[in-house]
Amino acid sequence: MELSKTRQQEQDSNPREKFIMAARRHKILSNKCSRCGHLMLVTVYYCEKCFSHKFESNELEGTGKVVTYTIQAVAPEGFEDAGSYAWVVFSVDGTDFNVSGFLPGVTSASDLPLGSRVRVLDYHPKHGLTLQKV
Repeated sequence: MELSKTRQQEQDSNPREKFIMAARRHKILSNKCSRCGHLMLVTVYYCEKCFSHKFESNELEGTGKVVTYTIQAVAPEGFEDAGSYAWVVFSVDGTDFNVSGFLPGVTSASDLPLGSRVRVLDYHPKHGLTLQKV
């Protein structure tokens, strides 16, 4: 079976590039520790629980519930293009794995109640993992 050009490029790329390509497909690329089963982002090189360095690549759906966030009402220097946004930590559906990302357009707590649903939209070179409310 021949791999698509995009999938072949993904196999040949480094962990950061693989993470970005997965985000562009609305997914989260993680590593699952072969020893203890702990999930981490693919960009982590040692297990945070048992310090093993053997992993299985694991692609997760990029959806979940907001567990906390910080609203940046005044964008810092270099992020003027962002306007008001939230830096969100969300729990990935079906896991005990939390991921953080950039959610534009949030101006107040009423815009984003805890438990709100979000999904990975894309990866932005400056803002990182970009989310949207669902």
